[in-house]
Amino acid sequence: MQEPSDTTNPDPRESVESLETGYPTLSSSVFTTPEGTYYLKAPGVALLSKPAVNIAGLAAFLEGFDSKLQFPQYLNDASPLPSGTQLCKVAGQLCYASFTPKRTKNENAPRYFQNIKDSGHGSVLEHANFSFLFYGISRSVTHELVRHRAGMAYSQLSQRYVSGTVLRFVERPEYQDDPELHTLFERRIDRAAHDYEAIAEGLVARQKQGSTILSADARTDLRKKVQQTARSVLPNETEAPIVVTGNVRAWRHFMEMRANPHAETEIRALAFRAYLCLAAIEPILFEDYSIVSLSDGTFAVETQYPKV
Repeated sequence: MQEPSDTTNPDPRESVESLETGYPTLSSSVFTTPEGTYYLKAPGVALLSKPAVNIAGLAAFLEGFDSKLQFPQYLNDASPLPSGTQLCKVAGQLCYASFTPKRTKNENAPRYFQNIKDSGHGSVLEHANFSFLFYGISRSVTHELVRHRAGMAYSQLSQRYVSGTVLRFVERPEYQDDPELHTLFERRIDRAAHDYEAIAEGLVARQKQGSTILSADARTDLRKKVQQTARSVLPNETEAPIVVTGNVRAWRHFMEMRANPHAETEIRALAFRAYLCLAAIEPILFEDYSIVSLSDGTFAVETQYPKV
């Protein structure tokens, strides 16, 4: 991984937590307004899943060739690799039956993946999938996030099925250090939370009075009808937690588009934090990215190998 371009700022990589578990996180603190409305100021990122690789599963396949090729010794490589790197390397070497003693060994994996990037043979990166929980992000961010379709999967909190008891909001960075804008933000989310609760209570009362449009056959349907209506007053600042799964190639594209210096501020913060977690556990797959310190105190990433 390349060094940050501006060494006067603290290295953001040092903020990554839980590295010893193999599942890095970047947590986000929760705040409350004087009236008790919950909100967050930064994206929370937690890696939930990564590849599990069984190289021994190649044994029967490798033993089925001429013994002079010495394919089985492929399993004896003494240099361990991160699971995603190992999986992508196996997939790539299968393409050329590169299992002989003359193949690129694990210790030279950085050189191997450099060749992958040089040639643009990015399909081998699609085998390794990583799943994250993203929270402390607004509905605005998730509307942009889910536009990344190829190689990605999403499961997002439903405002139809979840009540206002878990309602939280997200403060944009532009408001956080400006006393006037921050105060207006807190007042706005207090009002949104109050309006949501008032509407929900009013709808429940109308249900009890026999409103036709709010009638339902089951208790779950009753709650859904209340919540799907009350959510209409929620602003884009409402938190929208989401689980996202993507393969390495898809994550690289996401970061190149959204951790870009020209990306929108809030989603850039999210993409940069996802990059920090992925680079921490899969440095070989993401070593071509350099961290860029921006004039506003935030960070972005750049690579000379886009669209691999």
